[in-house]
Amino acid sequence: MHVSRETLIERYFPDSARIHAYAKFLESAGIERGLIGPREAERIWDRHIFNCLPVTTLLKEGSIVFDVGSGAGLPGIVIALARPDLHVTLIEPLERRVEFLKEAVDGLEIEVVRGQAQDVRATAHYVTARAVAPLDKLKKMSWHLLKTNGSLMAIKGKSAEEEMKTVAKSQLHEVELEGIELGRIVEVRKGA
Repeated sequence: MHVSRETLIERYFPDSARIHAYAKFLESAGIERGLIGPREAERIWDRHIFNCLPVTTLLKEGSIVFDVGSGAGLPGIVIALARPDLHVTLIEPLERRVEFLKEAVDGLEIEVVRGQAQDVRATAHYVTARAVAPLDKLKKMSWHLLKTNGSLMAIKGKSAEEEMKTVAKSQLHEVELEGIELGRIVEVRKGA
C-alpha cells in the first residue's frame, strides 16, 4: 500500500514546516553546492529524507546522537527533526559542508562540529552514518565515540550483507515502515 508524502510527514515529523524547509534547502543549496547530485531533486523525499526515518525508530528517548560524515545532514538533520527529544551533533570535516549544515540547522538546537570523527573526544549513546565508509572502516573511525553499551547505526544499501561479515557480533535490523523504500540499518553494539 502506498502512503502519501504528507501522511509520512505528519506521522514522523512533529514540525512539518521544518522538514519542508530542509527539503527545499536540499533541493536548492544542496544541489547548487554539490552536496547532492542535480538529478536527486525529484528523489529528495523518497531516497534521502524518508530513507533516514527507520533509524529514528530505534533510538532510545533522550539519547545523545553523533552523526559522522554528515555531508548534507543525512541522516542527522532528519533524525533531529523527527525526534526533538534527542541531542544530535553533526560531525563533518569539510568546511563547505559545515557551512551548509550551519545554515540548514539555523534556529535549531543541533550542534555542528567541523572535524574528523577520529578527532572528537566526547561520547554518545549512538553514532549514525549514511554513505560514509565500509562498515569495518566506519567502526574503526567512530568506535571511541560510543559510550559503553552504545551502538553504531549505519544506514546501508545492497552492501549490507557483505559488510556485516567484516564486523563481529553485528546485528542486522531491517525496519519496515509503511510507504518507505529502505536500505538496511546495521547496528553494531559496543559491549562493556
